[in-house]
Amino acid sequence: MGLKLVIVGGGSSYTPEIIEGIIRRHDSFPVSEMVLVDINEGKYKLDIIGDLAKRMIEKSKKPIHVTWTLDREKALQNADFVSTQIRVGGLEARSKDERIPLSHGFIGQETNGAGGILKAFRTIPVLIELAKDVQRICPNAWIINFTNPAGMVTEALIKHSPHKKVVGVCNIPFNMRYSTAEILGVAPEAVQIEFVGMNHFVFGKKVLVNGIDRTEEVLNKLSNGLDYSPANIVSLGWSKTFIESMRLLPNPYHQYYFQTRDTLEKDLQAFKENGTRAEIVQKLEESLFNIYKNPALQEKPKELEKRGGAYYSDVACSLMDSIYNNRGDVQTVNTLNLGAIPELPNDAVIEVNSVITKDGPKPIAVGSLPTSIKGIIYQMKAFEEQVIHAAITGDYNDAYTAFVMNPLIADEKRSKALLDELLEAHKFYLPQFN
Repeated sequence: MGLKLVIVGGGSSYTPEIIEGIIRRHDSFPVSEMVLVDINEGKYKLDIIGDLAKRMIEKSKKPIHVTWTLDREKALQNADFVSTQIRVGGLEARSKDERIPLSHGFIGQETNGAGGILKAFRTIPVLIELAKDVQRICPNAWIINFTNPAGMVTEALIKHSPHKKVVGVCNIPFNMRYSTAEILGVAPEAVQIEFVGMNHFVFGKKVLVNGIDRTEEVLNKLSNGLDYSPANIVSLGWSKTFIESMRLLPNPYHQYYFQTRDTLEKDLQAFKENGTRAEIVQKLEESLFNIYKNPALQEKPKELEKRGGAYYSDVACSLMDSIYNNRGDVQTVNTLNLGAIPELPNDAVIEVNSVITKDGPKPIAVGSLPTSIKGIIYQMKAFEEQVIHAAITGDYNDAYTAFVMNPLIADEKRSKALLDELLEAHKFYLPQFN
């Protein structure tokens, strides 16, 4: 019996990667119907992606019926899996998330600091409404969320929507594993990293290659210039002292927290020279969609890999395949803690290696938090909970508290000026605050 997959945010430039992943896995993950959904503002891109998806499937000769629509309720009928890849406000909103904090002397980044908070404020209410629709229309469907900030969004849906079959995915653990494999000269499939932490704040605790512990070797190489960074983050590298002291593999986003001054200086320089990352991505997307429009194109173009989130979709396809087939393999996902990190609440969402079953992820215990990161993990988790609370209440004081709690802001006077400007800039997409 065939499966139905609904892609919410179907007009995204990443969608061809999901199409490719479904085609490659069709023998084990037999999707027979795929519906791409978007909003009216995204119709132009949705039509282009829909036509490309159709050509890709026709080339593959797989029996997949693909359609695209603006009618979400109709699309959700009888869905088995619903993937979410939306950006409320589009790249224009992302540009404000980056530009406004930089103008106040703070990190301007789409999922960290003030920009990440505003993205969560815009996104969480929208996806809670989607989750309510899923629970009403296709209650047995799994929501696979790779809308950022993925960890906070996943926790918000599990805690505050009626639909509980939600798993979050991110490409950063995937990138870290592939980078580690490259530096060790081994196949990525042979590498297993034990992760501890949360989305965009996860650390590698142990590296195993075919079951053999090679953590020390990787740490030594990391302190001498190993780079994990995806296309959207320019790495500053890590000092030997930092790596030798922490004894953990940082992820690319940690530079915002442990190299804040240098990263801000680098970002301000890049902003002066090239504008915001969002503005660069807008140009890249324009080029991508011109490529996608080519009626001779029947596959995902290599140019897509220049996007910082490349490989998100392949991670999502692997997850859906494993849930459907009850594989019991290990993947790194955003899911309920359930004691995996004993210091955090059971209902906190963390990024953790999990056994993937037909009933969802079963997190693998990683033991107590290392002392070197225990304090900041507590702080970041409490901060995430506050952001989720503020996104739902729409209370100004809740939002201000989230700003003050964030280590990239943490300034009681300047937080207010920054928050006020961002709320005003995004007011159209923040009805709960109006």
